[in-house]
Parts: sequence; C-alpha cells; structure tokens
Amino acid sequence: MKESSINLNSQSNLTTEFSKLNRHLPNVLTIQSHVAYGHVGNAAATLPMQLLKIQPIVINTVQFSNHTGYGEFKGQVFTASHIEDVLSGLEARGVLENCHAVLSGYLGDADIGEVILKSVQKIRKQNPSMIYLCDPVMGDIGRGIFVRPGIPEFLKHSALREASIITPNHFEYELLAEQTFTDLNEIITHAKLLIKHNQHLHAVVITSLRLPDLPPEKLETLLVTEQGACLVETPYHDLEPLPNGMGDTLSAILLSHILNGKPIEEATALAVSSLYSLVSHTIAGERDLPLIANQSDIHSPSPIFEIKRL
Repeated sequence: MKESSINLNSQSNLTTEFSKLNRHLPNVLTIQSHVAYGHVGNAAATLPMQLLKIQPIVINTVQFSNHTGYGEFKGQVFTASHIEDVLSGLEARGVLENCHAVLSGYLGDADIGEVILKSVQKIRKQNPSMIYLCDPVMGDIGRGIFVRPGIPEFLKHSALREASIITPNHFEYELLAEQTFTDLNEIITHAKLLIKHNQHLHAVVITSLRLPDLPPEKLETLLVTEQGACLVETPYHDLEPLPNGMGDTLSAILLSHILNGKPIEEATALAVSSLYSLVSHTIAGERDLPLIANQSDIHSPSPIFEIKRL
C-alpha cells in the first residue's frame, strides 16, 4: 500500500480530510500558460474552477497574445526565477500552506517544472493529503510535440514521481510510456505499473483514447487507479478544427469535482460530460470552447455519460 494518505477507491475520495477541516472554498494553485485572447491554460481553467466553487490561485508560465490555433502570437515565456519569486511571495503570506491542490499544465520551460515540484513538496509537508494534478502538456496527434526540448524528459522522469493524478491525452501517454499501445488491456496494464512504481500517483486519466479494439465512432476516456479501470465513452465529434484548450478545461473540471467531494469515477464522468457538452456547442470553425456562453455545460452538463468499470 502506498505511503500517501490519499484514497481513490469508489467508497471514498481525495478530500475527506479537507471537508472536515476547511469551512472555506478549496484553494488550487494553478500554474500554466495564459493567453490574452482565447481559452487555453489558465485562461481555460480559471472560470470552470470558479463556477464549481473552487478558488484558483493563478500563476502564469507564459503570457501570449493568443494561442497557436490563431496562428502567429506575441509574448514571452516567463523565467523560472520569475515563477519562484511569485511563489515566494505567496509563501510569505501563508497562502501555499493553505492550498488543497496544485494544477500544472503547459510549462514553457523545464526549469519552471522543477520550481513547481519544489512547491508541491513544500505544500505536501504541510498537508500530506494535498493533490497534485499534472496535465503533461506535450503535444497531440496531428500536431506532434509542440513544447520546448527538455519538457518531455522532465515530465517522464521528475513530474511523475510527485503527481497524484495525471491527465495525458493518448499521444502524450505514449510519449510518457515511450511505447505505442495496440489494445486496451495493454495500456491498462502499463498504467497500473506506473501507479505501482510512483509513490504519490493514484490515478491515470487518458483522454482522446483511440485504439484498434475500440469503436472508431466513439471517443474514450480511460481512468486507471489501484482499484481497477473504468471507461467513459462518448460519440466522436468530427469537428474541424477542434477547439484548443480541451485538455486544460477537462483537468480543471475534474480536479474541482474531486475537491468538492466526488469520488474519482464520478468526477471523471462529470468532467468528460462537461467537455462533450462544450464541444457540442462549439460553432464550426471556432478555435475556443464556449466557456462563457455555455456556463451551464460546466456545472450541469447534459447528458451525463456513464462510467463503466472494466
């Protein structure tokens, strides 16, 4: 049994201790990209968390004019020392010790990842039940790897050791595993081994899963924990282009439901259902999810897809 006190079975959840001890909204330190125009990174995660009664504490790893879906962009990647300064200021105010979770996404630079892990370790010393959800943003099918050199290696060899939950898409999971998977049982077996060999890791959520033994007209999200594996199946949206920020949005919604006391299986089903609803309401040709216009899809998605235990 792992040393961490986090429990992810269906009869409990990641936030039992928090629900007893905290009368305030859960705090999430969210460290990822930001764009002035569009919805990716923190610009995609902040509103869903707020609508689900989570308090985001936002640190931006980059500030760009827009995301790459719109083509050319301007802005800069912040340095690791800049992120460290902001975190130091939060620590001096006693903010970090009161964080219930850390959410990381697009890093900008591998050195920023090391700064994030130091903060995760500090928070975990104060609160062993804190959750670190790492969305290992690296790339996607059709686009390939779109992050700086060093980031995939950092995610494989450092972030996995500290993460409580990871939410890669299919392409990113194969990068982490350094192999290609040909069927569902093979990927489940690998995910269970990943959990077994990483002390803090309790859940692997793989999105946009497409395998030869799965129906091509469906899109699958796979949840693997120490207790077993579950699958959420939705119709496949043939939308071109697909909106940016889908993974960022799903990770924020998933973490919010967990912090609000939902078991990991239910939280996964709700997050997938919200993302499906948002994609369904995305106008063809749009580059962003309609987070503001369709807020009800975030807190009250319809339909809610069933999660099936395998």
